[in-house]
Amino acid sequence: MQPSAPPFDERLTAPRSWWFIAFGIGVACALMLLPLGTLPMLAGLVGGTAAAAAAVSSYGSARIRVVAGALVAGDARIPLSALGEPEVLDAEEARAWRTHKANARAFMLLRSYVGTAVRVEVTDPQDPTPYVFLSTRDPKGLAAALSSVPAA
Repeated sequence: MQPSAPPFDERLTAPRSWWFIAFGIGVACALMLLPLGTLPMLAGLVGGTAAAAAAVSSYGSARIRVVAGALVAGDARIPLSALGEPEVLDAEEARAWRTHKANARAFMLLRSYVGTAVRVEVTDPQDPTPYVFLSTRDPKGLAAALSSVPAA
């Protein structure tokens, strides 16, 4: 029986300032409809705010989990046996791996508002993906969860 990794579950929620921007978009929609009357203005406020909030919520719903012997990041599910040693990246190193060090074939779950990240080599010879890059607020916790499972 293979020991399971310590639980890791993180949701990369959008920053608070983005919610204020979503409300600002609703106000802008209301102001555009102001010449049509009070009811269209209120509909613009509610509809514009709701649409912008849905966009912020959907972008901020990315989730990273280590469960049942697999790394689940967004829509990807990668068995831990196909991954190498994780590398914790500080803000400067993460920026380098997002830009000039990046490989176009890599799987990247990026969030601009999260500075730190973890990079993990993919060791499966049949997988063309060279590495997985994950923005995370707790890179040491994610690396510990990924490292705790012995290589197969």
